[in-house]
Amino acid sequence: MTIAVWIASILLAATVLIGLVRIATAPDAASRAIVGDLVYFAMIGQLVVLGIVTGSEAVVDAALLAALLGILATIALARIITRGRR
Repeated sequence: MTIAVWIASILLAATVLIGLVRIATAPDAASRAIVGDLVYFAMIGQLVVLGIVTGSEAVVDAALLAALLGILATIALARIITRGRR
């Protein structure tokens, strides 16, 4: 594994840990939702790094599908928090 992959993996892991702490201390639901999305997409980044290391195309495809579902979940959660107002 090259040094760049190690650095990316460490930064993404730190992002997840800090995000989980922030979710526990967030004052309202909107803040928790935003940080939850950050943690979700950081984990997708970890999945992509794993796919790069192993050379697996299936892992990268799974990460792409997870990102699509994450975007749809973000939109749905935003609609719920705003109670459908545009």
